[in-house]
Amino acid sequence: MSDDKTGKPATSFLPAKSWRHFVAGGLGGMCGAIVTSPFDVVKTRLQSSLFREGHAAVGVLGNGAGSAVLQAPRHSGLLWNFVETGHILRDIYRDESPRALFKGLGPTLIGVIPARSINFYTYGNGKVIIANTFNEGRENSFVHLAAAAFAGIVTGTATNPIWVVKTRMQLSASDLVERTAPGPKSGIGGSWLCIQKILREEGIKGFYKGLSASYLGVTEGTIQWVLYERLKKMTAGAEKGSATEWLGMLGSAGTAKCVAALVSYPHEVLRTRLRQPKVNGVIKYTGLWQTFRLILAEEGVRSLYGGLSAHLMRVVPNAAVMFFIYEGILRW
Repeated sequence: MSDDKTGKPATSFLPAKSWRHFVAGGLGGMCGAIVTSPFDVVKTRLQSSLFREGHAAVGVLGNGAGSAVLQAPRHSGLLWNFVETGHILRDIYRDESPRALFKGLGPTLIGVIPARSINFYTYGNGKVIIANTFNEGRENSFVHLAAAAFAGIVTGTATNPIWVVKTRMQLSASDLVERTAPGPKSGIGGSWLCIQKILREEGIKGFYKGLSASYLGVTEGTIQWVLYERLKKMTAGAEKGSATEWLGMLGSAGTAKCVAALVSYPHEVLRTRLRQPKVNGVIKYTGLWQTFRLILAEEGVRSLYGGLSAHLMRVVPNAAVMFFIYEGILRW
């Protein structure tokens, strides 16, 4: 490898200006997270068994030993899932406050910025290194797949503790959790209280709950990157910098994320369950396979897709914003 300007051998193993991927990924992730934060809160609650149990009952008939719980009728269908997301957003805004729609945004940003920076940095430079080392400098789908898988593993390992804190904070607002395991308030102070609580009750390993599900979720990032690269090539014929090219990249980013999320979504639910706090001193979900079997036995396959509508409403525009800013900064 040689320097573009001098023609002398490069002294670094990394490609020239490798830092651009780090900066562009962090800024893109930050903007996407802020714009779509309310949907992230809804998604986390719909994935959690604590929120589902706490909001199942709508009234009690009778009193004493003869009382009976009247449950809300269960609706089904994809359309209802989007309606339900709207109802939860409305309820959070009305019953908790507009700020609650951004609950956990502090740890989300603290996590998203390094996570996206690490992911884009590892992938952007990794595909060049892998191509130069194993494929004579040419990129193809196998190069993209290997780079994306490696980037996902590195990112998941480095940032898992932050996502545990974020999940605990987002769940702390539901009625059931407030009664059984009161959580901290939002904000930096709340994040610190949450960190202290996890450290005191669960130790260091508490910050790595859901890591196995995160590794399982590497498939999502891999599918997303490979599909994005393939779709982006379809707009390669457009004039550089034209509206057509940018719209093509936005469409590629959104489509790739939508497909990847649909294929690998159950790992999101498993990860959220594994990160739930103790209830009455008991941890219900203890391992990836145990969590999977327990959800199937108690709630059925349907629950593995809890919060899917809110997830798609968040990640598709998030990916579009994130990749738009990423590609823009790289070019600038």
